Amino acid sequence: MVIVKTAREISKMMDACRISANALRVAGEYVKPGITTWEIDEKVREYIEKQGATPSFLGYGGFPASACISVNDVVIHGIPSKEQILKEGDIVSVDVGAFYEGFHGDNAYTFACGKVSEKAQKLMDTTRIGLEKGIEAALAGNRVGDIGNAVQTYVEARSYSVVRDFVGHGVGAKLHEDPSIPNFGKSGHGIRLLPGMTIAIEPMVCEGSYEVDVLDDEWTTVTVDGKLAAHYENTIAVTKDGPKILTIAG
Repeated sequence: MVIVKTAREISKMMDACRISANALRVAGEYVKPGITTWEIDEKVREYIEKQGATPSFLGYGGFPASACISVNDVVIHGIPSKEQILKEGDIVSVDVGAFYEGFHGDNAYTFACGKVSEKAQKLMDTTRIGLEKGIEAALAGNRVGDIGNAVQTYVEARSYSVVRDFVGHGVGAKLHEDPSIPNFGKSGHGIRLLPGMTIAIEPMVCEGSYEVDVLDDEWTTVTVDGKLAAHYENTIAVTKDGPKILTIAG
């Protein structure tokens, strides 16, 4: 069931989203050669808890950390580790959420660790702009398929692929709510977007095949061909005046 929020609920939700966005910015400040993904996760958790909030991911479905940190061919759900040391040229996707006063915020960004290759930067740029295209299509009266089609069209025109096995989602009092928000699809298809809907749009884009494998830890999701992947995400509200990004740092 799709839950449409009131203006007051969206206003409250913006606080959780701001904390989430700031936590993501904190993570980005620590993405540098020589640091472990575990250390980044610790900084994220510390920041969120200092705001009086709770990390949305910690313990969710058994996930053992506060942030998903996914490096290079890891698409999503990478588990932070003391053994994983970042190196120059890595691309590092950080996905983080915060729960505050009854609502969640959820966002992700792929950071460059030092200087990355031209092909890695192009993948990151394409994925980020794909997210922007998806957000632009999140207009009241449009349908979910319009979002997915906008992302897919932009990404595939640049010879990349969009992951099919994982999608965006509604977000609010629960971290994952209806509807599902695929990053692919047909314009004019799917649930109609209504003012007050709050959704997480999150393209996961691969350099090669869109097929993925989930490793034995039941979380870490990698590209089947070992090629790079990038992931960007914002929580937005559908309004009568257009899409409003809620996950803004400040």
